[in-house]
Amino acid sequence: MFKSKLTKAVSMTAVGGALILGLSGCGEEAKAPTGGITPKRMADGLHAVMASDRAVYTKNVIQRLAKVEKVIKASEHFEDDKALPLPAQMFRMGAETVAKKTSDFSYALLSKWPINKQNAPKTDVEKKGLDYIAANVGENFYSEEELGGKKYFTAVYPDPAVAPACVDCHNEHKDSPRKDFKMGEVMGGVVIRIPL
Repeated sequence: MFKSKLTKAVSMTAVGGALILGLSGCGEEAKAPTGGITPKRMADGLHAVMASDRAVYTKNVIQRLAKVEKVIKASEHFEDDKALPLPAQMFRMGAETVAKKTSDFSYALLSKWPINKQNAPKTDVEKKGLDYIAANVGENFYSEEELGGKKYFTAVYPDPAVAPACVDCHNEHKDSPRKDFKMGEVMGGVVIRIPL
């Protein structure tokens, strides 16, 4: 029940943010072929909503309730452990819910150092994007790619450690390929794809 409500809230926030951006962005930049906002502006707006929700959940739920007040724990096995899902799991559940509702965009959280191997980059653009954001602090990466005969605008945004819980989880996890993350450091990237 908790997972379902939280996932719905995250998904509705991301889609709602995209709709608001679509209405407010008209006329400010070169228009997309459909007369709407540009793919870059849409991706930037979606990312602003996603990053904000992710940071709020991490700082105000995981860090506060699980790490500081120790009211409930967070676990990758949250259903079995009756715990909170980890921020990366919340993000993935939101992405899966959005994918069931629309094909206007997709998103994922990937890393050069994934704990869960399914979160490793697969395409050349994902690999280049993750390399770029790790080497160019605070910058985003934009490209186009063709997948399955369809063209996409692909954006990769840095996903930094926003709370000590992020650093502790990754540095202490038995499957983590990297054990030296620091606060504020880029740990991965949010990849947003918009069909062209």
